[in-house]
Amino acid sequence: MAKVENIQAVRGMNDCLPAETAVWQKIESVLQQVLASYGYSEIRLPIVEATPLFKRAIGEVTDVVEKEMYSFEDRNGESLTLRPEGTAGCVRAGIENGLFYNQQQRLWYSGAMFRYERPQKGRYRQFYQLGAEAFGLSDSSIDAELILLSARCWKALGITDHVELELNSIGSLVARTDYRQALVKFLEVHQDKLDKDCRRRMYTNPLRVLDTKDPDVQRLLNDAPQLSEYLDEESKQHFADLCALLDQTKIKYRVNPRLVRGLDYYNRTVFEWVTKSLGAQGTVCAGGRYDTLVEQLGGRETPAVGFAIGLERLILLFKKVDPDFTVPVVDLYFAVSGENTLNAAIQLSETLRDAIPHLKLMTDHRGGRMAKQFTRANKYGARFVLVLGKDELAAKRVGLKNLSTGEQETLALVDVVSRLVTLLA
Repeated sequence: MAKVENIQAVRGMNDCLPAETAVWQKIESVLQQVLASYGYSEIRLPIVEATPLFKRAIGEVTDVVEKEMYSFEDRNGESLTLRPEGTAGCVRAGIENGLFYNQQQRLWYSGAMFRYERPQKGRYRQFYQLGAEAFGLSDSSIDAELILLSARCWKALGITDHVELELNSIGSLVARTDYRQALVKFLEVHQDKLDKDCRRRMYTNPLRVLDTKDPDVQRLLNDAPQLSEYLDEESKQHFADLCALLDQTKIKYRVNPRLVRGLDYYNRTVFEWVTKSLGAQGTVCAGGRYDTLVEQLGGRETPAVGFAIGLERLILLFKKVDPDFTVPVVDLYFAVSGENTLNAAIQLSETLRDAIPHLKLMTDHRGGRMAKQFTRANKYGARFVLVLGKDELAAKRVGLKNLSTGEQETLALVDVVSRLVTLLA
């Protein structure tokens, strides 16, 4: 019989195995606690949206729409797309469900996004983001709140010293149009010094040239017109107020005049939290203001600002800073040996779960030598092992061993709950 070929995961779409999920759960829990402390509510959104949503929101001449989206036609011939980012879907849901008009909303979401990019460490074709969005507030104070919220996330995760905040203002649409014309004129003069990507973007999305990683082009841009020279007065004041608020709250930042965002819907404030602790500089969190997007997608004019955290990259950074972080699979392991002991252990385990709801308890169903069962207990990170053999069962007693100290004791079955409550407190 011919060997059946294994089916592999799609390139750039990775499994998250049990050894990794504890770190994911830790980080997601911390982020959700911080979001709740600022009054942000969770919204759950579809993974698949109508393709025109992203074309209209992100911009048809962006890399995301032109080269990276997973789009397909369903059986009715409608073009659908696996979401490449979360903001557009959040705005669509808000408009559709009447969340925005004459209201203020603070929302967050988390889940898988999809982009057809070259897979590399911390950047995959299926990747996970957590996003926070605030609607109905135009003042720079809400921009500051989101930055403070993200800074509190880093503090709670112990990575504050490994991230740096970069800020910029890209002004109004009119200001960017004027700047775009000046930048294109400059780039046309120096076309021979641009790489292939920059020449392609020069007319379709020239602000993205500022974001190039090519060192020769970066040196060239030192002589290019500065976006700050074209900002309207309102945008200048908005940015000055934001910086003043961050100064007052002791948030360190660096103004990066070349910081732009890859999506067309941004205006005024843009920011990124970047790290150098992962080798090449990487963005952990990015966001900004998008005051015209709600109206652009069919709603009423609604100011908005938000950010998205790349969870894979955040996890890499967290593990770099705290490589020894582990979460035990269980607190207590139940080892059994002898006739009828497994059934008795299962009954006692259910009693323990009723009495101690937070208890993580695993009962050994394989049996075998006690030494092997203790090996399995260590593998799962158990702090304690309950031992029930045929002699203990007959005496209505159970053994308890502390794997950290090696201490052992024997307990009456009726005393097990109270003893474990004390030990696990």
